[in-house]
Amino acid sequence: MLKSAAAAFLALGGLTTAAVTLTVPLPNDAVRAELQPSPKAVLDEAWQIVNRDFVDNTFNQTDWLAVREELLAPQYSSPERAYVALRRALARLNDPYTRFLDPTQFAALNTQTTGELSGIGLRLREESSISALSVVEPLLNSPAIRAGLRTGDLILSIDGQSTQGMSVDEAAQIIRGPVGSPVTLTIQRGSQAEFEITLVRANIEVPAVEQSVQIEDGTPIGYIRLTEFSSHAHEQMYRAIQDLEAKNVRAFVLDLRGNPGGLLDVSVQIARMWINDGTIVQTVDRDGKVENLTATNTALSDRPLTVLVDRNSASASEVLAGALGDNDRATIIGTQTFGKALVQAVNSLSDGSGLAVTVAHYYTPNGTDISHRGITPDIRVDLTASQQLFLSRNPELLGTSEDPMFMQAVSLVLNTLPIASSAVSSVQ
Repeated sequence: MLKSAAAAFLALGGLTTAAVTLTVPLPNDAVRAELQPSPKAVLDEAWQIVNRDFVDNTFNQTDWLAVREELLAPQYSSPERAYVALRRALARLNDPYTRFLDPTQFAALNTQTTGELSGIGLRLREESSISALSVVEPLLNSPAIRAGLRTGDLILSIDGQSTQGMSVDEAAQIIRGPVGSPVTLTIQRGSQAEFEITLVRANIEVPAVEQSVQIEDGTPIGYIRLTEFSSHAHEQMYRAIQDLEAKNVRAFVLDLRGNPGGLLDVSVQIARMWINDGTIVQTVDRDGKVENLTATNTALSDRPLTVLVDRNSASASEVLAGALGDNDRATIIGTQTFGKALVQAVNSLSDGSGLAVTVAHYYTPNGTDISHRGITPDIRVDLTASQQLFLSRNPELLGTSEDPMFMQAVSLVLNTLPIASSAVSSVQ
């Protein structure tokens, strides 16, 4: 779980405050080489952060001062050799969540948690039968949708490079690039002649929330799937709840299955959209300082709520599920969750790498420690291996009558809601 901080971003896993960018002339290669911090300087930065913030002030019974001497004694011929030494030192803390991220890994994590990427806003899939890439959908407010790209369009080439046999990941690496730079796609649309289109890359807000209205036994149910707690997820959740309320759904199903977590602050903000009062989560730092994060009388709906979880619902997902369950706001359905009850601060280092450090332990509102145990659902529903495989291959069927866990939630709703003959009349 990530949590926000100055000069760092904190994770259950972006930024919870507005980012400020200062633009300066870029140095030439010679000056850049001189400005590059030495490997030892980066190691000492990392050591100091752990020394200051790590949740266990005994450092897993390790002499952390001696570790510093060991780290700074050798002469490192490359940053990579220093990174190896740092990872070995961190392993002595016996905490898998305190970890070093090289510049590439740190940039990837930053993209994930900010919920933004630089590109044109396309979801793609591989069409194995014709060895091509097709557009699943263009994202809202993206260069792709403004350019008129459509679901089903085939992408034949990217900047002149054929996509035949290309994977989605390989295509994404080519399509992504600096904001303001162009990328040219060759498109085949149905029986029309192929054509080229040039788009200008922009910052794209990656959707973390999907929503729909499912009519079951004449009752409109609002379905919301939350895939991660990125820095825009709470804004997207707010819009989803408001939209479904306007459509007069009679209950909500919130799907947290497979959600690995993200930003602690975002999970708290989302909990406040469902709970008017009460504790959301309790954190305890290395000095035993307790912080209770509470609801703020800002709930957007009081309609019945069911939450779906599974073994891959972790960290911020467990904070949200724990808050909703302990406050009797929702019924939790599914399987035991992952069991990650630690908060990390993710710090940037001077050479562009990063360091995630566990800084606190968290407990559910009832004081439950879910470490290595997870949250126990109110109603256990286990999918068979074939059901899991079917839904993983057909994710568009999640939250439909083909989804047994969702249908269990619907059954619960239908058995508890009062009968309303006009239930569907205002659904648009």
